Amino acid sequence: MSRPTPPSSDAPFAGTLLGDTIAAIAPRDAAAERAARDRLDRMTKPPGSLGVLEDVAAQLSGTAGTCPPPLPTPAAVAVFAGDHGVHAQGVTPWPQEVTAQMVANFARGGAVVNAFAAQLGADVVVVDVGVATPYAVEPSPALLSRKVRHGTDDLAVGPAMTLEEAQRAVEVGIEVATELAAEHSCLVTGDMGITNTTASAALVCAFTGATSAAATGRGTGVDDPTLARKVEVVARATTRVPERPSTPEAALAALAEVGGLEHAALAGFVLGAAAARVPVLLDGVIAGSAALVAAALCPAALEHALAGHTSAEPGHGIALRALGLRPLLGLDLRLGEGTGALLALPLVASAARALREVATFDSAGVTEKS
Repeated sequence: MSRPTPPSSDAPFAGTLLGDTIAAIAPRDAAAERAARDRLDRMTKPPGSLGVLEDVAAQLSGTAGTCPPPLPTPAAVAVFAGDHGVHAQGVTPWPQEVTAQMVANFARGGAVVNAFAAQLGADVVVVDVGVATPYAVEPSPALLSRKVRHGTDDLAVGPAMTLEEAQRAVEVGIEVATELAAEHSCLVTGDMGITNTTASAALVCAFTGATSAAATGRGTGVDDPTLARKVEVVARATTRVPERPSTPEAALAALAEVGGLEHAALAGFVLGAAAARVPVLLDGVIAGSAALVAAALCPAALEHALAGHTSAEPGHGIALRALGLRPLLGLDLRLGEGTGALLALPLVASAARALREVATFDSAGVTEKS
């Protein structure tokens, strides 16, 4: 890597919001999970017949520390937006100004994430953590300006951010998660940033050891020459992260080297949700790559995360396998914004509701099998 990192201590980033958040994160409550498993087995259904939803219900109980858990409603989607200096490498045909234009579209309620959220009664908050160009939109509580800088530097030729900028962006995500968790029972990741799949692929390679060819996809649908250029850019960038990060400090350094501002904020969002004991539902490859960072900063944080879906981007599957997360849906989505995670939200809510409302054999007077 281009800069040395100090050795990890028992209290990484002590005296900072990041350090305090990591210290506040605890694993899921094992007793609550056991109680959930016991109740699931006594409910009026064959044991295990709800499949993965039983795992979800038990996990929700472990996060909440009680059985049954609260329903994951209301939910809030945080769409973190940022731009990328690697756009200069020609890895996408889309102009960088689209990021700002989409931020305005989110704030006005005109994007797919807004439609999906409205269907579910979820709130959408757009967080400008690093948009490079101006956008015209009326002030709104749905748009938070938490800009760390106007886009990253070009990760193909050097570090995307300084360590201080990366940490500040992570802390933006923590702050947003903390604010939203005060009034919401489930947090959902969203993202927007032209060329952010390039940074995602670089993060997946850096944190899993995958090759750039395996982890890099077509993003918004690039042609073969552009994809080849994108693969080469990711390979060039990740040579500066020769070893998979093994300490929280090394994780932050790798994030600064090849990540994006929205990736950093999403990593913080996962940490903040875990510290608040609120489940966080992950969207696609941007969230998956950010979750790799969060897991390296604090492994226990991912105990409170659920994978909403697996996207068409190859790096997403690699990230989920490395994290040990099983996606709830597989619809070949590749939009981002939080759309895939929102589609999975009813499944999560159904798992919690079943645990809360389905009668047991004893209470219903139903005879169990002999």
